[in-house]
Amino acid sequence: MECWQQKVFGWEGRVLKFPRTQLSDELRRPEAPYTGVYLLFGENEAGPILYVGEAENVSDRIRNHDSKKDWWGTAIIITSAANDLNKAHVKYLEARLIEVARDIGKIPLDNGRGSARSNLSEADIANMEAFLDHIFLVLPAVRIDCFLRDTRPVGAAAGSTALANVAPVFELRTVKHGIQATAKLENGEFVVQAGSLARRDWEGQGSENTSYGQLHAELVRTGVLVDNEHHRVFRENYAFKSPSAAAAVVNGRPSNGTVEWKVKGQAFTYKQWEAEQLKSDRALRSTT
Repeated sequence: MECWQQKVFGWEGRVLKFPRTQLSDELRRPEAPYTGVYLLFGENEAGPILYVGEAENVSDRIRNHDSKKDWWGTAIIITSAANDLNKAHVKYLEARLIEVARDIGKIPLDNGRGSARSNLSEADIANMEAFLDHIFLVLPAVRIDCFLRDTRPVGAAAGSTALANVAPVFELRTVKHGIQATAKLENGEFVVQAGSLARRDWEGQGSENTSYGQLHAELVRTGVLVDNEHHRVFRENYAFKSPSAAAAVVNGRPSNGTVEWKVKGQAFTYKQWEAEQLKSDRALRSTT
């Protein structure tokens, strides 16, 4: 069972996450009948799927979905503590959540053509956009990343951390397949640069359904990796959680990125570079 309620600094929003198996108990919570938006996550025959909805009484609407949508397994309810959202507010939030989810493209939606934004005053739009900013801050904390963009603007500068200032450009070359990719460390993420080449298809036999195999397929589906005759090419900078995830997508097979990525123009592996950084950090701490 996973249930979450979040209050972030001065934000009076509430985020409740629960599995379908706990539906009856969770819809008894005081916030459940409030006006709000909700997310339903699950799978159908094509794979993961998401539905975004709104209601003046969220608990009644989700009970209705319980009988009409049999694919969902997890629900998230988003309301305000004082129940001061109105129908126009949540129609706007619903439309914007659909827009962002479709734009990022991590998971298909079961929303048809989507929902039109409601007509709000300029002040109300500003308030709802601020409300959305807090939603996007909280959702990754409850392991929902479909509204989190992993692509980075081409030419974006690295962060201002000390590590970003000293990190070199890393390179992965596979001569046999004509692959060449470059990457940089930015704010703790391993960002493969736009224009880098990758294997056209996933070649890791028997590993298509691993997280890395699925990630390769997802990046093809969402247009981060585009066809380039014999290869795929990164259309945008893309932030991976680790060098191995980046190496696997580039090579089209499970890979140890700590040894396959090397400092550009050198035989110095990422693993060796990282060890040198750790050694330097220890030496610096010992003198302070």
